[in-house]
Amino acid sequence: FIFFTLILIAFISLQKYDKENLPSVLIGKYPPPLLLEKLGSYDLVSKTDLDSIKENKIRLVNFWASWCPPCRVEHPQLEELSELENVELYGVNYKDKKNSALNFLKEYGNPFLKIGTDQSGRNAIEWGVYGVPETFVIDEKGRVLFRHAGPITKETMKKKFHKFINK
Repeated sequence: FIFFTLILIAFISLQKYDKENLPSVLIGKYPPPLLLEKLGSYDLVSKTDLDSIKENKIRLVNFWASWCPPCRVEHPQLEELSELENVELYGVNYKDKKNSALNFLKEYGNPFLKIGTDQSGRNAIEWGVYGVPETFVIDEKGRVLFRHAGPITKETMKKKFHKFINK
């Protein structure tokens, strides 16, 4: 009886598990500072970019790489997000060759307000990044509201980002 009860509990738990919503210890907290290197002539993301601001804006921090096929898939959505008035989009280029990253931005366009490169991957570790692409939503007070692992698709924008963007 105990064995079947445990199996039933495990089965019910697996049914409720949302495999698309990976937890983050940063939710509700201030993110670690981004200590990045400059990428080409682009403006570098600094700690103050993610601090509290008075305006009614949210910040998105997107970890990406030129060698990442899903990053190419999400790029049109990043372009769309970057054009919204209440969104500031910051990029973190993850473990990439600088020339490859610069060529990627030249070919696909640069949706980021500011950008930096994380050659060692240390920033990604401190933010708890599983892999690229990964995007964090930061509120006006500088706290992490939400984390999305994987590419931002049109469907993801409607389902998950809509509530943060349309305030």
